Amino acid sequence: MSNTAAEVIHSDVFLVTGSNTAETHPIIALQMKAAVANHGAKLIVVDPRRVEMVNWATLWLPEKPGTDVPLFSAMAHIIIKERLYNQDFIDRRTEGFAGFAKSMEKFTPEYAEAISGVDRNLIVQAARMYAEAKNAAIYWALGIPEHSHGTDNAMSLIHLALLTGHIGRKGTGLNPLRGQNNVQGASDSGAMPWHYPGYQRVDDEAAARKFEQAWNIEPGGLNRKLGLTTTEIMSAVGPGGVRALHIMGENPMMSEPNLNHTRHMIEQLEFLAVQDLFINESGAYADVFLPAASWAEKDGTFTNTDRRVQRVRKALKPRGQARADWEIVCDLARRIEKKLCHRQTAFWAYQSPAEVLEEMDRVVPEYAGVKYRRIEKEGLQTPVWDDNHPGTPYLFTESFPCGRGKFRPLEYVPAVEMPDEEYPFILTTGRLLEHWHGGTLTRHSKLDDLYPAARIEINPADGARLKIEDGQVVRVSSRRGTVVLRAWLTQRTTIGVVFIPMHFVEAAANLLTIDALDPIAKIPEYKACAVRIEPAAEDELTPPETKVERGRY
Repeated sequence: MSNTAAEVIHSDVFLVTGSNTAETHPIIALQMKAAVANHGAKLIVVDPRRVEMVNWATLWLPEKPGTDVPLFSAMAHIIIKERLYNQDFIDRRTEGFAGFAKSMEKFTPEYAEAISGVDRNLIVQAARMYAEAKNAAIYWALGIPEHSHGTDNAMSLIHLALLTGHIGRKGTGLNPLRGQNNVQGASDSGAMPWHYPGYQRVDDEAAARKFEQAWNIEPGGLNRKLGLTTTEIMSAVGPGGVRALHIMGENPMMSEPNLNHTRHMIEQLEFLAVQDLFINESGAYADVFLPAASWAEKDGTFTNTDRRVQRVRKALKPRGQARADWEIVCDLARRIEKKLCHRQTAFWAYQSPAEVLEEMDRVVPEYAGVKYRRIEKEGLQTPVWDDNHPGTPYLFTESFPCGRGKFRPLEYVPAVEMPDEEYPFILTTGRLLEHWHGGTLTRHSKLDDLYPAARIEINPADGARLKIEDGQVVRVSSRRGTVVLRAWLTQRTTIGVVFIPMHFVEAAANLLTIDALDPIAKIPEYKACAVRIEPAAEDELTPPETKVERGRY
C-alpha cells in the first residue's frame, strides 16, 4: 500500500474494487464505514457481487468478472476527454501521457458498457467523482490480480492515480489490501522466487554478490536464475523438474487452481515434507511432517498491509513437539550444510527472532531503523531508513522508485475461459468472514460452527431459469472438475455470475478453477472460469447432514 489504511477518513472519495472488504479485511472496512458515516467521504464500489460495502456506497458499478481494463480505461477516457486530469502532476511526475491518451480514445463509456455490463452513465459519474475530489484513494484486493491479465488490471488503476495526481499525499494513493496479516512481511523478507529480501532481484549481479557476502557464501554460490511460483512448481513436477517439496504454512491441495491436476502432480513427488499446525489436505501426502508453533506460541514480528512492523509475543508454550518456524528452518539448514560437507556456514545459529530482524536491518535499507526496542509499544511503517527515522505513513511524495510514473497503453483481453452454451455461467471465487484460505486454521476452530459448509451464490433470476430453489443441492461442473453443494439464491451476485468460497474440501472451488496465469505476475485466474449448474441428489453431498445457519444474512 502506498498509504495507511486509517487515512481513509482524509479521503473525499475512495474507490474499492476486487475486494469484499467487510468480510476479508473487516477492521479496514470499519475505518471505511466511519469515513463515509462520520467524515463525509464518498465511496465507489466496483464489483460483480453486491458485497456489504455497497450498502455504504454512493455508486456501485456491477461489472462482469474480467472486465476491469475496459471499465477503468473508460474512466480514464472521460478524465482525458473532459480535461479533468492534473496537468502539473503529469508534467512533473510522469512520462508517456500523449501516447497513452491516444490509446484511450477507443475506451468510450459505450464500449465499456457493452463489455462490462455497467451502465455508461455510472462510469461517467465515477470518473468525475474520482477526478474532481481533493483527495481520492483506490483500494483493491485479490479480485484485481487473480486474472490472466491481472497486471493490466492493476495498471488501469495506476493510470487513474497518475492522471489525477491522487498519490503521494495523505488520504490518496494506490492501496492493495494484502491477503493476510504478514503477506507484506513475507515478501519484504524475500519469500518470492524473484527477489532476495528487500526486493533485490536474484538475477542482479550486485545484489547476488551482496547476499553472498552477508551470508558467508563463496562467490557465484547463489543461483542467478529466477525461481518458480507455486503454480509453476506444481506444473514442473516430474523427471528433469521438481522432485521434492518442502511446504511451510501453505495448502496447495486446496489453494492451487485445477486441483485434479495438482493432485496428479503431488502424487509424482519423490519426497514431500510439510511444516504446519495441522495435517491438512497437502500434509496427507507428506513423507515427513514437521509440527510448527502457532502465532500465540512464538515471538517475532508481522508487517501488515500498510507496511507497519509490529511485535508478536509468545503467550503460550508450544504444545508437544511443535517449534517456531525459524527454529525448524535453521535446524534443517544446519543438517543440510553438514550433509553437503560445507566447510563454512551461512550462519544459522540465531538465538532469537530479534537476531533475524537485526540481520534484515543490515541487508534491507528500508528496514535499517526497525529494532525491537523501537516497536515494543507501537509499530513502525517502512521504509525506516535509520534509528532516528519516524517511519513512512505514505509513499511517493516526491518521486517513484523508477523516477517518473509510466503510462502504458492497454488492450482489453478477455478471460481465458468465457461462458458458452455448454458452460453458461461465470464462476468467481473468494473468501468468507468466518474462514481463511484453505481452512487449515479456521476449519479446526469454533469458526467452522458459524459457517460449516460451502454454498454457491446464484442470482434468483438464474435460479428461476434453472428451476433451482434456495437450499437445493446442485452439481457445479467446469472443464476440469465437479463439486456438489447447496444453492443460495441471493441478490448478492449478479445475473450470469455465481460465487463459491474456497475454504471447503467437501466442495473445493479450486477443482473448478483454471490454471491460466498472468504472463507477468504468474498469478492464476481464480476469479473467472466457465461452469454449468444442474440439480443433484441429497446423497451426493459430503457430508449430507450439514446445515448452514448464518445470522448475518
